[in-house]
Amino acid sequence: MLTKKIKTRLLFLTSIALVSLLFLVFIYFNLKQNILYFKTPSEIFSNNEVENSNMIRVGGMVKKNSIQQNNKEIQFILTDYKKELIVVYNGAVPNLFSEERGAVVEGKLNDKKYLIADRILAKHDENYMPPQMKKILKENVK
Repeated sequence: MLTKKIKTRLLFLTSIALVSLLFLVFIYFNLKQNILYFKTPSEIFSNNEVENSNMIRVGGMVKKNSIQQNNKEIQFILTDYKKELIVVYNGAVPNLFSEERGAVVEGKLNDKKYLIADRILAKHDENYMPPQMKKILKENVK
C-alpha cells in the first residue's frame, strides 16, 4: 500500500516526465519544419520525393561561362559535375559569388532542372582569410 507521500512524489515525477516529453516533441516538430538540408543537383534528379512547393537548398559549383545578368536578375548554372541545375535569382549577389566557385542556393524548384532562388550563399574554401587579417600578417612578418 502506497502512502500519501509516495503517491505525491510519483505524481510529481510523472508530471515532470510528461511535460519534458511534450517539450521535446514540440522542439522536434518545429526543427523538422525549419531545417533545410543541402542537396546536390544529382540528388535532386535521382530523388522523386523532392517537391516543387517546398523550400530546398542546393549546393554545387557555378559553371564556367554560365552567368547571365540583366538588371537585378541573374541566371546561372549550378553543377556537381554530373548534373546541372538552372538557377534564377533576383537581388544582390554576395561578393564571393563567381564562376567556378562553390555556392549554396536556397529557393523553390520549378521542375528538376530549374530553381527560383530566394537566397544565394557563396562558399569560400578553407584557405580563406579576410583582407584585414592578411594585411596584419604581412605587417607582422616584416
